[in-house]
Amino acid sequence: MEAENHSLISEFLILGLSDDPELQPILFGMFLSMYLVTVIGNLLIILAVSSNSHLHNPMYFFLSNLSFIDICFISTTIPKMLVNMQSQRKDISYTECLTQIYFFNTFAGMDNFLLTLMAYDRFVAICHRLKYTVIMSPWVCGILVLILWTIMFWVSLIHILLMNELNFSRATEIPHFFCELAQVLKVAKSDTHINNVFMYVVTTLLGVIPMTGILMSYSQIVSSLLRMSSTVSKYKAFSTCGSHLCVVSLFYGSGFGVYFSSSVVHSSQRRMIATLMYTVISPMLNPFIYSLRNKDVKGALGELFIRVASCLSWIIDIRTKFMLRTLRQIL
Repeated sequence: MEAENHSLISEFLILGLSDDPELQPILFGMFLSMYLVTVIGNLLIILAVSSNSHLHNPMYFFLSNLSFIDICFISTTIPKMLVNMQSQRKDISYTECLTQIYFFNTFAGMDNFLLTLMAYDRFVAICHRLKYTVIMSPWVCGILVLILWTIMFWVSLIHILLMNELNFSRATEIPHFFCELAQVLKVAKSDTHINNVFMYVVTTLLGVIPMTGILMSYSQIVSSLLRMSSTVSKYKAFSTCGSHLCVVSLFYGSGFGVYFSSSVVHSSQRRMIATLMYTVISPMLNPFIYSLRNKDVKGALGELFIRVASCLSWIIDIRTKFMLRTLRQIL
C-alpha cells in the first residue's frame, strides 16, 4: 500500500474493542455508564471540596485538581468511542487523532505528577508539621501545578510536531479503541526512530521521577511514624495516606500492566484491556476510594447533598405555591 504525506491523509480507522455487532450495544451501555459515573463522581468531589471551607487546604486542592484531570482524561477517549459505536463507524480524522494524542498524553502526565505532589504533601504534613503551612502555602501549590501544566504542554506539543512529519497509508488501521501514541507510530510508513527515542525517554523520565518521588516520600513517612511512641498518633497520621496509596497502586499497577502486556505478550486485545484499567477504571474508582476512606470528604459530600436537597425542596415549594395561586385565580 502506497504511503502518502500526512497532509493528504484525511482519516484513520480505529478497530475498537470488538467487531461483533451483537456486542456493540452491550459495550455502548457499559462504557456510557462508566463515563457518567466517572464524570458525576469526580464533579461531586470538586463541588464538595470547593463548597466546604474545612477542605480548603493543599491536600484537597490537589485532590480537586486530580478529579478535574480525571474528567478530562476519560473525556479524551470515551466520547469518541461511544459515537463510533452508536454510528457503527470506525473513522477518526487526522486532526482529531493528533488532538486525542495531545490531550491524552497531557492528562496522563498530569495525573502522574499530581499523585507525586499529593505524596509530597503527606510527607510535609507528617514529617514537617510545624512548617507545613509555610512549605505548602496556597501560592506554592498553585505555582507547582502551573509548572506541571507547562511541562506537559510542551512535552505533548513536541510529540505532535514530530508526528506531523510522518507519512501514513490510506485507511490506516489503528488496533486500539483510541489514538494511542505508540500504536499510531507503529502504523506509520516513514522512519519513526526519533519519535520512538523521544517517546521512550519522556515515558521513562515521567515514570521514574514521579515514582521515585512517591517512594522517597513514603519511606520518610514510614520512618517518621516508626519514631512516634503513640499508636493512636501513628494511625491518625497514616490514615490520611490510605486513600492516596490505593489510588497510586491502581494507577501505577494498571500502567505497568500496559507496559508488560505490550512488551511480553504481543496481543492488541490484551493491551487494550490493560489500557482500560488506567484510562477508564482508575478515574472511575478514584472518587469512590476518596469518599469511602476519607471522613472529611464523606462529611463534605453529606453536607453537599443536604444543601442540594434543601434547594430542591425550596424550589418545589415555590412551584407548588405558584400553581395553587394560579388555580385559585382561574377558579
